[in-house]
Amino acid sequence: MITDVPGGVVIAVRVVPRAGRSGLAGTREDAVLVRLAAAPVDGAANAELIEVLADAFGVPRRQVSLVAGDRARQKRVRIDGLTRARAAAVVAASGSRG
Repeated sequence: MITDVPGGVVIAVRVVPRAGRSGLAGTREDAVLVRLAAAPVDGAANAELIEVLADAFGVPRRQVSLVAGDRARQKRVRIDGLTRARAAAVVAASGSRG
């Protein structure tokens, strides 16, 4: 789910577009579950995903980048300047479902 890489971490993410509100929603199938209010049209959901993750993990948006899964619900996101322990603590605090 969370992998150390030089300078940061890569997190497996599962997104739920068109949700009532955006935010972290625990874990599902060995990935961080992120609900997004945006629809998956013209990159809107991916842009919102980056914003939601930056806010949740307390980093600037420029430190969050999509590594894989541009058009899929299963994505891999890199967050620079974040430790695995800090990322795990934020995910744990979001609750665990699934």
